Amino acid sequence: MSDQPISMSRSGPPETVMPALAAHIAHELAQAQASEPAQRRAAVAAIAARYPSCLQAWAALGRNSTPGIEAYMAFRVGYHRGLDQLRANGWRGSGYVRWVHPSNHGILECLEGLAVNAGVIGEEAEAVRCQQFLLQLDPRGRG
Repeated sequence: MSDQPISMSRSGPPETVMPALAAHIAHELAQAQASEPAQRRAAVAAIAARYPSCLQAWAALGRNSTPGIEAYMAFRVGYHRGLDQLRANGWRGSGYVRWVHPSNHGILECLEGLAVNAGVIGEEAEAVRCQQFLLQLDPRGRG
């Protein structure tokens, strides 16, 4: 028996940590991102097509797309898939999803990319909404 006290209540908002990316998918994605620049976007797109629930693949596709509507589309798909995955992992519309956990990077990068590219295409209200949401999920940000 432990002498450690057990807290029966939580203080502050709950925190959600997404599951780690499967090792074989991480490996394939790393290979795609290491492709020659001229082939990189297509290689990353193939990973997103093969594993459409892989948020890291959607984030990588957004990063390797032309800024503006093309990147916006990839980040938007990743963001919506990410919301579904957050809910499946216990998130109930509030609470932290912190950058400190590498498994959370996919959803957070998609949300950040969506904010940036919403601004690029002139959708300022969406850009602001996404930035605010990002700050709610992790007020400390990447730091």
